[in-house]
Amino acid sequence: MALEFKLPDVGEGLTEGELLAWLVQEGDRVKEGQPLARIETDKAIVEIPAPGDGVVSELKFSEGAVIHVGEVFIVLAELTETVIPASPVGVGVVGVLEEAPAEEAPVRSILATPVVRQLAKELGLDLATVTGSGREGRILESDVRQAAAAAGSVAVSKSPPGETTPKEVAVSELKPTARKVKKYDFFGYIDHVPFKGLRKTIARNVSRSQQTAVTVTATDEADITELQRLRERARALVVNQAVHLTLLPFLVRAVVAALKDHPYLNATLDEESEDIILKKYYNIGIATDTAEGLMVPVIKNAGDKGILELAREIQDLSAKARDRSIDLADLQGGSFTITNYGAIRGIFGTPVINYPEVAIIGLGRVQELPRVRAGTIEIRQVLPISLSFDHRVVDGGQAARFIQQFIGYVEEPALIMI
Repeated sequence: MALEFKLPDVGEGLTEGELLAWLVQEGDRVKEGQPLARIETDKAIVEIPAPGDGVVSELKFSEGAVIHVGEVFIVLAELTETVIPASPVGVGVVGVLEEAPAEEAPVRSILATPVVRQLAKELGLDLATVTGSGREGRILESDVRQAAAAAGSVAVSKSPPGETTPKEVAVSELKPTARKVKKYDFFGYIDHVPFKGLRKTIARNVSRSQQTAVTVTATDEADITELQRLRERARALVVNQAVHLTLLPFLVRAVVAALKDHPYLNATLDEESEDIILKKYYNIGIATDTAEGLMVPVIKNAGDKGILELAREIQDLSAKARDRSIDLADLQGGSFTITNYGAIRGIFGTPVINYPEVAIIGLGRVQELPRVRAGTIEIRQVLPISLSFDHRVVDGGQAARFIQQFIGYVEEPALIMI
């Protein structure tokens, strides 16, 4: 009996994923747990494992397609079954019509799925000229693409209005999910970038945050001259330990210390039960700039970790986020977020709260600025600070006291070691 395998929800609230690559072909035998496909979910790339042993009977989507959770994306036949072609040739609604044998040579039976047939049609390729590499000679998508590439260029099957001959299109310009888009508007040439994947997820999340939370941003600055000196001394001690010791681990420790005295900033609002949930753990999200968009890896139980342990974990999670190998579990469970836009030379900002959290702190570029100390002007290392908070849960006074306590810890770094 064939098993229609539906795309599962591999993360909290996942609704769709983009099929990046098939890891099997039709006719392949697979074992339970064997990866079938690479899917880009809301924030990570995951491999979908086979639910059991079987033979790949049909691949329902082409690479690049967006699949919704609950949609059948692959069909597996039992090992004892014969894989039946998805679109057998010569079968009508009520059966097969027997006709007198013709004098001509027998016509080759073409085994191919509807997806493969549609691709061949889009590429203007006659399937009768393609040699199938799948089970029982079945023509696979890769066979069609190889045949089209060998031809050098192909004709689009449908001519645009006003043209009487097919338009020649390079194979490299064709995609299985290609759609006709305008390449220029009234003012000049334009490009179309699909609004999907991580970018679509970011848009959904920030929109929900802005539409739900009552966001207020407070700003201040801290003199971190002494903290910088401490970091430089610590870097000299760990120079051979393969760890990049930035300011961030120290700032994480300062944030956790301040949150312990201001629990309403380490909280969520349960609107259904009308409860404010004060979290007794400190899972600190680190907003990370990647080529695909913003991701927020979470350091679990940050208050229980030392500076070097925090530095290693930040370094490891950031690298995994940037190459999209990060586990979904490492993107979940945050209670408060830090965004360090100073790393790309930002100064002040209005950070968007990472919903359903109620606060986020933005750290700007450290600058050498003149400051008055004991009646004299000195050049000091100054850190700009922006704190966005949900005014439904946190009042301005609470936010201001949190900022001042955070500043106290980073200006007197010995305090965060106690």
